[in-house]
Amino acid sequence: MIRFENITKNLGGKTVLNDISFEVEKGETFVIVGLSGAGKSVTLKHMIRLMRPDAGQIKIAGESIELMAKRPLEKIRAKFGVLFQSSALLQWMSVFDNVALPLREHTKVSETEIAERVNAKLAMLGLADAKDKYPSDLSGGMCKRVGLARAIIMNPEIVLYDEPTSGLDPVTSRRIDDLILTMRKELGITSVVVTHDLHSALAIGTRIMMLHHGKIVENAPPEDFIHSKNKTVQSFLASQYITKRGPWERGINNDK
Repeated sequence: MIRFENITKNLGGKTVLNDISFEVEKGETFVIVGLSGAGKSVTLKHMIRLMRPDAGQIKIAGESIELMAKRPLEKIRAKFGVLFQSSALLQWMSVFDNVALPLREHTKVSETEIAERVNAKLAMLGLADAKDKYPSDLSGGMCKRVGLARAIIMNPEIVLYDEPTSGLDPVTSRRIDDLILTMRKELGITSVVVTHDLHSALAIGTRIMMLHHGKIVENAPPEDFIHSKNKTVQSFLASQYITKRGPWERGINNDK
């Protein structure tokens, strides 16, 4: 579904991505972790060509995008939905209108169909009673859910999540995790999640890739990730009080 081949990116005289290669399979939840400045968000931006690599090739569904013309690139981007870290809701629009915006901007469907689609997505995410509210009326967790409803309103094949649990309390964070799992199980969506939250990564990921100084230091299923012999990975796990004995070890997450 998504393939990076020997990607290098330099920014401000610093190598942010250093010859990295990996593949995201259709239908999986691929989680990218690492310290601040490791290149996580830069990797995400390359997937929808908000950035171009200095070297290497990026393929989406088998098509190379780094030099793709505008019109075919728009078709590739239509495969994606994005949940931004800040949720990026328009403060002067209601919840309903925020979620409806992509349909009104990019399709010619009737307002009746727009209402049906928006109401269905809001119901799926537990937001049916919030459709007439404004972002300023919502909690951080509700804003994330509205952002997710907007990200999936066009029925994308792939959803990119940039720090989806950032700034949320633990209970709300786990609710967002559950929604990401729901997107995969019920809609078959391929998810790529950038996060600092290893508890979230272990709960939702089918694979976890860690970046450090622009290099991939680990890329493995959760049960193998926590057993990594890489010292950087073990230090990162220890910093969040994650040991090799935990719920992920006992198989609780085997239904991912």
